[in-house]
Amino acid sequence: MESNQRRVISLLVDNQSGVLARVSNLFCRRGFNIDSLTVSATNDPTVSRITVSVSGTEKELQQLILQTERLEVTRQVFVLNESTALERELLLLKVVANVTNRAELREIAGIYKAKIIDLSPDSMVFELTGRPEKIDAFLKLMTDYQILEQCRTGVTALERGGMHQHMQKPSQEVRAAQFPLPGTRCH
Repeated sequence: MESNQRRVISLLVDNQSGVLARVSNLFCRRGFNIDSLTVSATNDPTVSRITVSVSGTEKELQQLILQTERLEVTRQVFVLNESTALERELLLLKVVANVTNRAELREIAGIYKAKIIDLSPDSMVFELTGRPEKIDAFLKLMTDYQILEQCRTGVTALERGGMHQHMQKPSQEVRAAQFPLPGTRCH
């Protein structure tokens, strides 16, 4: 039996309204729970990047990628390699802080290199950027304190190094070489 694995999928899509809904609906229809999703601008104003973290078997993930590539708004889809990708998340966390626990909270923040971005007589707000595992570990420690609010962005990621193979060809050429375009038949 094939086990579920976490994958980070990066999509380059047309920058137009409704694209995010179409992509997320496809994931939903295929029964995938999206663990995290971020959308951002790219250096090309006509293209947006959607970064999705999902879990599934290798076969399920390959099928999902094939179907996502066939959407007409999709320019390119690629799975980021865990060993060569730079993954980051942003966390904003507000906790109860008073004279008795403020020093402890500052010490934890220092260990994790979290910034204290707001300090009031009864609370502290931390900002932490890092790999998802670092965010998880910080949050685990903070469960000993009263968390008032939390906001986590989800994974955003790029591959290390220069131009990668998936970026070296125009998107239509990549899609035509790998898969038949929508509306065409395989021979």
